[in-house]
Order: sequence, then structure tokens, then C-alpha cells
Amino acid sequence: MQEKHMSGMEQAPAMARELVITRILNAPRERVWKALTEPERVKRWWGPKPYTAPVIKIDLRVGGKYLYCMRSPEGEDFWSTGVYREIVPMEKLVVSDSFADEHGNQVPATYYGMSAEFPMELELTTTLEDIGGGKTRLTLRHAGIPAGEMMEMTEAGWNTSLDKLAASLK
Repeated sequence: MQEKHMSGMEQAPAMARELVITRILNAPRERVWKALTEPERVKRWWGPKPYTAPVIKIDLRVGGKYLYCMRSPEGEDFWSTGVYREIVPMEKLVVSDSFADEHGNQVPATYYGMSAEFPMELELTTTLEDIGGGKTRLTLRHAGIPAGEMMEMTEAGWNTSLDKLAASLK
């Protein structure tokens, strides 16, 4: 059973918006780390309900890239890519985050019918803390998302993805 510990938007410098979500997961930190970094495990939870993740490619090294595909129930694919900027095993991942085509090329949000005000690149920081009793505190920070509807949709998507993550750890 996971708890939704904190969720919301924080004002960051230079008018950038940051979504911050914290969850307590009922799994040891090593298992959570594997769920975040091993492609077959990421496929189990990536994307909001009821999306699936048919393609997950991870080159887990600083400067390495990832390419993720989430598929809607209607069969529409949404690709994302980024570069690993910081990796502290079992503790922290910092990646750039962009929309992409199926070849991993960055594309604007308008490629998927979203607002042109959505930045070409965001930053995603995930930290893990062992809190004892076989539980882990996961804190996700997604910086650069436009305020309003895009922030709300991103927050809802992350929350259902994290629900799926918690279920995959059982």
C-alpha cells in the first residue's frame, strides 16, 4: 500500500514551474531503483492508466539516452526521450525530458497536438530514500511544465503512473 505523501506545484526561479510528487512505496529502495532503471520493469508501470509501454530503451550512464513509448488504449503512440545527466545508484536520477518521434528525435509538443508553449526540454529528478521497514520515499520533480491545464494533466498522469509503479512492486 502506498501513501500519497505530497503532491503539488512549487514556484522555482526564473518563472519555471515545477511539479513535485512524493510517494511512500512499500518496497525496499533496491527494488524501486530496478523498477526505474531496468527496461522490462519500466514497461510494467510507465504511462498513465490505461496506457501501456511497448518500447522502453535505457542506456543507464551519464550521457546515455532513453527512449520510451507509451501507447493509448486507441493505439496512438507517444514517444519521449532524454539524456541521463546525473546518476547516483539507489539514490538519484536526473534526466532531460522531451517529446520524441519513434527514432528518438526531439519533437515539439505540437507534434502530439499539444500547446506550442510546452518547452522542448524539461528536467526530471527522481530521488529515493530508505525510510526503514522495507519502505522507500520516492520524490519526483518535473521542472519546466507550463502552469494550468498542462501542469494538471502532467500531475494526473504521473500520479496514475506512480499508482502502477506501486502495484508493480508487490
